[in-house]
Amino acid sequence: MPEGDAVWRTARQLHHALAGRVLTGSDFRVPTYATLDLTGYAVDEVVSRGKHILARIGDTTVHSHLKMEGVWHVYRPGERWRRPAHQARIVLSNNERQAVGFSLGALDVVPRAHEDDLVGHLGPDLLGSDWDADRAVSRLTSDPDRPVGLALLDQRNLAGIGNIYRSEVCFVRGVDPRVPVGDVRDLGRLVEVARRMLYANREHAAIVTTGNRRRGEQTWVYGRAGEPCRRCATTIERHHLGDGIDEPERSVYLCPVCQPPAPTRRDPSRARSSGARRAR
Repeated sequence: MPEGDAVWRTARQLHHALAGRVLTGSDFRVPTYATLDLTGYAVDEVVSRGKHILARIGDTTVHSHLKMEGVWHVYRPGERWRRPAHQARIVLSNNERQAVGFSLGALDVVPRAHEDDLVGHLGPDLLGSDWDADRAVSRLTSDPDRPVGLALLDQRNLAGIGNIYRSEVCFVRGVDPRVPVGDVRDLGRLVEVARRMLYANREHAAIVTTGNRRRGEQTWVYGRAGEPCRRCATTIERHHLGDGIDEPERSVYLCPVCQPPAPTRRDPSRARSSGARRAR
């Protein structure tokens, strides 16, 4: 699933292609909205909200979420699509550009006044004008026994962090992602590092947290299980967080020396080592 910075770039691309122009065509290729036609309406703006994209068109908001497979492409009129037509879920056209959403994980159309029905549950957006670090920390600490690695992925706490940033932020702050939120020292600093990482990468397709853009040297721990830590040379470990039911299991990477487990008030039983199960 794309991280918040990738969704921010997608929304900006759509905004540049559509905003301030009247739609000359709209084609919703999902049964719920098959008869909806927004032709003749002007697109006011396209914005991101965490991992959600909101296209504001007249009094209507078109909401999309990429999830795992979704992508938006922008084409010139008549240009050949780079994905099969049967994967298209929505096509928005004007005289200069055509925006096509392929394999979108979610597509909704609501009155603009009802946007909060779709995104009102989200926490402060790390790349948004509503960013509020204190509010993000407050939401994270509302469940102090929850492993911090799970709390950071919960978009209700703060919107935009995905699996890559989760591992990288915890490494930079020397925090084991399996420890409870309540045992993390200076949680505000961890939140601010997360924001700085997303902000620094918002203009670039490749996520770089080390400052080195060379291939294979861009991250501290993510995707590097079995390789030496860039700081201490200890072998990077891969674990899993989540119970697979309420919390989907996802990989998390860490250095056991640079991120020592803090004394905890309980054993975070929702964490399991990758050695105890088949890697995904």
